[in-house]
Amino acid sequence: MGTRDEILDAAADVLRTQGYAKATTKSIAQVAGYSEAALYKHFADKAAILLAVMHERMPQLPGSLKELIGNPGNGTVRGNLTQIARIAIDFYVEGFPILVSLFSSRELLAAHRLRLKELNAGPHRAQEGLVRYLRAEQKLGRIRRTADVPAAAALLFGACFQRGFEVNFAGIAPSGEDTAKYAAALSRTLYESLRPAPAAVQADS
Repeated sequence: MGTRDEILDAAADVLRTQGYAKATTKSIAQVAGYSEAALYKHFADKAAILLAVMHERMPQLPGSLKELIGNPGNGTVRGNLTQIARIAIDFYVEGFPILVSLFSSRELLAAHRLRLKELNAGPHRAQEGLVRYLRAEQKLGRIRRTADVPAAAALLFGACFQRGFEVNFAGIAPSGEDTAKYAAALSRTLYESLRPAPAAVQADS
């Protein structure tokens, strides 16, 4: 690992544990074990360091999420939603402290938005992918034809984001079992509004 990577790791650690206000070049240098001058050999200023953290040290939604969304008709819809919820919860729990830091600086937020636009990326991409997956499942008859899938996708990711907020606010570290139970409860409730009606009910409607 090179000096630049060690600086970014230190900056990410400071953001997660101390927040944006404490993420000074001095504190980052101390955690990294370098002088402040060493930081400026790799980054123009504090904003450049923090922007690099956002794009290089933020947790990423794993490939397994993309695989689930990209393979409608496989597994069960409820099971797939459970796995998606687990991935999203882990993402928001780990990434929330850094995400919050974005809103502590208008300049940092603006720079982050611009970079995401250049990459054609952003927080909406995962939700758009889930909408496409659910619509494909609708065509396969595994989701009720009249279900509002954009609302369903928003509800799932919104609940996962809320879980990330709650966990970080309370300062707790949920176990894998706790996360699994939470994800299963979310998917069970959501799927009840998505699953096709029984044939007898459809005939009566």
